[in-house]
Amino acid sequence: MFGGGMGRHVTTLVICVDRSGAIGRATNVPMPVAGWEAVRSLVTDAGLDDPEDASVNCLLESLRVARDLRDEREESVVAVVSAESDTAVGADRSIAAQLDDLVERYDPRAAIVVVDSAEDERVLPVVESRIPVDSVDRVVVRQARDIESTYYLLKQFLADEQLRSTILVPFGVALLLVPALFYWFSAGEAVAGVAGLLGAALLYKGLAIDRLVAGVPERVREALYAGQVSVVTYVVAGGLALVGGFFGFLAASDLGPGSARLVEVVEFTYSAVPWFAVGGVTAAVGRLLDELIRDEGIRTPYLNLPFVIAAVALVVRGFAGYFLAQEAIHEPLSAYGMTMTPVQQLAAFIVGGIVVSLVGVKVASDVGTETLEDVIDAERDAEGQRE
Repeated sequence: MFGGGMGRHVTTLVICVDRSGAIGRATNVPMPVAGWEAVRSLVTDAGLDDPEDASVNCLLESLRVARDLRDEREESVVAVVSAESDTAVGADRSIAAQLDDLVERYDPRAAIVVVDSAEDERVLPVVESRIPVDSVDRVVVRQARDIESTYYLLKQFLADEQLRSTILVPFGVALLLVPALFYWFSAGEAVAGVAGLLGAALLYKGLAIDRLVAGVPERVREALYAGQVSVVTYVVAGGLALVGGFFGFLAASDLGPGSARLVEVVEFTYSAVPWFAVGGVTAAVGRLLDELIRDEGIRTPYLNLPFVIAAVALVVRGFAGYFLAQEAIHEPLSAYGMTMTPVQQLAAFIVGGIVVSLVGVKVASDVGTETLEDVIDAERDAEGQRE
């Protein structure tokens, strides 16, 4: 315990109340703490641990009140009580025990309680049950005035080039477009266009797409100089995706103007998915060839990727074909002179996707140079580095 001698009689006890227990946890000093030098040392320890904690201001206010009483020739002792339990009942009981200790040691006539929050004020009945309370001093940290604070924040914001380019540029472009959009389009369309522009700009920065785009030229240059096969296969995959989108659009257009929009989307998916799948497999095969050329072994994820793409394409095409067959837009498939029902056709595609996926897992486990545990550990390490 910190404090003066036992049995000393004082007129006033200046008590800093900490119901949250922050002071005790920050300083690891046994409570209660009493005496000018002990409390001043406690202020230093608490301030070094967390300078932004309001409890530091509460401690300083307690010292100020004790100093003022001393200047008025009134005998007083400054003390600190801090909760030693996480529960509300336990915290109040620990403070009560500390108050009993202070009363036994100093036998005060009255107390001045210093708090920094409404939570600390809840301890007042506990204090009043042991010592008459002459005053309650609540510490409110003085903040900057609203205008000065706003000016300071605005100045800091304008000084940050990255924030300016992220926030001010999209809003400036949107405001410039507002008059033109209102002139050429209706008010609703203009507002929707501006909102879409701002949303796209914020997502572009928020999802770090700008970093990916900025790194594309460098990655393409390195791939060209290194002679990677994947550069060619990526271009082929992009071309196949465009072909798939073109055929899907033509197939959806052939349905006629009276068809439902959802049916057109399903028809587009049914016709475009094979091309998309071939493009994805082509890109994945190019990545596999790069692995083989470098002679570093084939990693399991790259080996399994083509099979995953093919399996997903089979399942998606199966569901699209099922809906189109139900609407009598496509005829059910026939095999060996037998016509399948839509349900049988869907089941066949699902089974085919599962089989392809299992084949991919088998091939990856037999040929790949990594085990499943290696892949999981690598992913965990990558996530830990990002955090």
